[in-house]
Amino acid sequence: MTTLHRGLAARILAPTALAATLAAFAAFGAAPARADDAQLRALTERELPSLLTLYKELHAAPELSRFEEKTAARLAAELRPLGYEVTTNIGRYFVPSWQGHGVAAVLRNGPGPTLLIRGDMDALPVEERTGLPYASKARMKNEAGIEMPVMHACGHDVHVTALVGVARNMVRMKDRWSGTLVLIGQPAEETIDGAIAMLRDGLYQRVPKPDAALALHVFGDLPAGRVGVTPGYAMAQSTQMDVIVRGVGGHGSRPEEAKDPVVLAANIVVQLQTIVSREVSPFDQAVVTVGTIQGGTKRNIIPEEVKLELNIRTYRESVRQHVIQSVARISRAAALGAGMPEDRLPIVTVIDTEYAPAVNNDAELTNRVATTFRRALGPDAVVELPPVMGSEDFGQLGLDGEIPVKMFRVGATNPERYARAKAAGEIPPSAHSPLFAPDPEPTIRTGVVAMTAAALDFLARR
Repeated sequence: MTTLHRGLAARILAPTALAATLAAFAAFGAAPARADDAQLRALTERELPSLLTLYKELHAAPELSRFEEKTAARLAAELRPLGYEVTTNIGRYFVPSWQGHGVAAVLRNGPGPTLLIRGDMDALPVEERTGLPYASKARMKNEAGIEMPVMHACGHDVHVTALVGVARNMVRMKDRWSGTLVLIGQPAEETIDGAIAMLRDGLYQRVPKPDAALALHVFGDLPAGRVGVTPGYAMAQSTQMDVIVRGVGGHGSRPEEAKDPVVLAANIVVQLQTIVSREVSPFDQAVVTVGTIQGGTKRNIIPEEVKLELNIRTYRESVRQHVIQSVARISRAAALGAGMPEDRLPIVTVIDTEYAPAVNNDAELTNRVATTFRRALGPDAVVELPPVMGSEDFGQLGLDGEIPVKMFRVGATNPERYARAKAAGEIPPSAHSPLFAPDPEPTIRTGVVAMTAAALDFLARR
């Protein structure tokens, strides 16, 4: 998951506020604990030692986005002996140079609906500084051939481990459900093109098209043992743009003979900040970030061009389109104002292959899983969380609203550490930090129990 908007993410509503918000859940009832829940907890406890071993193995051997070959093979090796029909190397079509390490596993168990559960597998180019005995020391070359440290700084090792735990539980509880379960090991979430790569490579032709899709994500701003639900928009759209600011190069001592793209780029960067503050309604959310500025080779040379790399976060498509058009308009107007000739105006590009739609949690599915979580984990374990401006490509699997989706968050921070941090007014290390260290036992236990309970409820024998 890309960087979270911490100001929003840190706000956790009290269980009483959650109860008011979830009043509409009455149609599903409070649902007292059932024998299924006791069996589920017992099965999970039995599997927990081996799941912790798997987690530490994955944590110590992370792989960058699009390079998840060993992680995918490890996941497939866990699922095949359980009786799942496993397909590997999904996603080749999208990027010719990318082998496509997507994994899909299908377990058929009679008539009924089809449920998809996704776990993402990739790690980040971050050097781990947790000091854990199983900390990553891995280094890999990226697609540009540059060697860099690699760390599971976003908790995808927990996601894969939880997926395996759910897979085991669902096999051992086959008498409690009917239908088809589809498990997805997704590559390249951090580059937000893994889900679309799998879809374009025929994912829903290779496996049954689901009636609903679920995913979980660990969350450092929530203590381990709790889960967070967000009705409606939960995560933002992410759009990547490039602006090539062109100029006329020359000697630094004779700027009058050149058209300086560095000064022009600086002007554009400043003006871009007015899009959110003056063009987007205060009732909408948007973020425009200029993440990189690249240009020039020597201090006394006016270069020919400067490249700006932008990231845009929005929820609504109309706001997204407005921001895109504003970036193009501001870039062009600034260049014309600087006297740039028509043939040297900025080139503005939207990178369609690096787009993630908003994660918009289906209302009915959210109600249903929240009620299930309260029953399986206890009412105090479920909190409502506000949406964040971070992004995820899980929403792609919903095919623009055709398939209901639900992503929930699983607390990952040791409860005592979480309490100390909050008392000190601090934020515990979370996603993308080199210090991010989930408390593995309660985090994995909670994730496995919550996701299995949701799957059993959705696929319950009618």
